[in-house]
Amino acid sequence: MGAEARLAELGVEVPAVAPPVAAYVPAVTSGGYVYTSGQLPFVAGALPETGKVGDGEGLVSADAAKGYARTAALNALAAIRAEIGSLDRITRVVKVVGFVASDPAFTGQPGVINGASEFLGEVFGDAGVHARSAVGVAVLPLDSPVEVELIVEFA
Repeated sequence: MGAEARLAELGVEVPAVAPPVAAYVPAVTSGGYVYTSGQLPFVAGALPETGKVGDGEGLVSADAAKGYARTAALNALAAIRAEIGSLDRITRVVKVVGFVASDPAFTGQPGVINGASEFLGEVFGDAGVHARSAVGVAVLPLDSPVEVELIVEFA
């Protein structure tokens, strides 16, 4: 089953590409690879929540941030689809880089970025298994709790 059919089976609609918030493009093709810019978890053009991830009042929970990482990965797929025409052309997810705006005491960045990794596995199966970095940072654009970028191979 192709990625487009698998997304439909999961009831997931690929959104329109989020417009850049600065001087860059959402994705670039080089050779047989697509590199996305960092994608935020926009839903209908807005961030569902802002702030740092951690435990405690006023912080974004790790569970919520994991869901936002999934949404950011979906937005990266939207950028890839716009670049190459169909997600069915993806032959391999090569790398995921995830950034988590973290409270200084928070060390669960890998669990948060699992939201992106697990989603890609659901969509692409074995071709969705990838190398990955999960990095804690002080702040992200627009005070987003997460940001995800992808590198995929396509035919």
